[in-house]
Amino acid sequence: MMKRNTLWRLEETVMKVLMSGATALALGCLLLILGAVVWKGLPAMNLDMVTQPPQGGYYTGAGGGILNAILGSLCLALGATVVALVLGVPIALYLQIYAGRSRLVELVRLALDVLWGIPSIVYGAFGFSLMLLMGLRASLLGGIIALSLVELPIMCRAIEEVLKMVPFELTESAYALGTTRWEVAWKVMVRQALPGLTSAILLAFGRGIGDAASVLFTAGYTDHLPTSLLRPVASLPLAVFFQLATPFPAVQERAYASALVLTAIVLLISVLSRLASNRLSRYVVK
Repeated sequence: MMKRNTLWRLEETVMKVLMSGATALALGCLLLILGAVVWKGLPAMNLDMVTQPPQGGYYTGAGGGILNAILGSLCLALGATVVALVLGVPIALYLQIYAGRSRLVELVRLALDVLWGIPSIVYGAFGFSLMLLMGLRASLLGGIIALSLVELPIMCRAIEEVLKMVPFELTESAYALGTTRWEVAWKVMVRQALPGLTSAILLAFGRGIGDAASVLFTAGYTDHLPTSLLRPVASLPLAVFFQLATPFPAVQERAYASALVLTAIVLLISVLSRLASNRLSRYVVK
């Protein structure tokens, strides 16, 4: 008996060490990435970088900034998140409330998981083919279509997992009062899941704003500010790529400054997600 207890303690100690090591490795990678971006990007950061679009000769070292890419990324991610939300919420509610347990539901969930794992460049190629069929050129609309396909499985699966956390007794009480499934879905489950829904929306938004492959062929790139759904639009990930591809050290330093701006936006989204979730959790039935 004592030997067995000793083995259990040894096993627990080993698992604790492995978990602590994995946690330290994850934090270390994050700090290393942030440190490299800040170290190389901060010296090139200035007010013009975030308040002006590129000027003539920007990619050879002339003046200007990346305001076009910042606004373009925000427009792309915001539009794609709205589309994914409009499609994702009904899908998640159908899977969780209306469909029940069936082979079709498991098949849809499997399809969403597969779509989640598909590389974004595949979505970009599919979006490009779809644009050709629709007679569209590289534009903000094309980028939104491709990005919404990237975000949709993330949105659906995240929202469905959030809906599963709504107390079963709460929904049963609503049914006992004579409410319909529609009323339970929108007036009970969605309201109770608001903290998680907010996190899911911001998670998808953060995924969209940092994606480059899906908008490479669909959104194009331009030095101009976004003015129309049917015109090309810049994005921060592509701005980083194009600046790093130049042979000019000054422009390459601006690429790290652009990466710093993108990282700051993603971190801000994560913080806002946590704050919004904590604030909305006050009104959730535990």
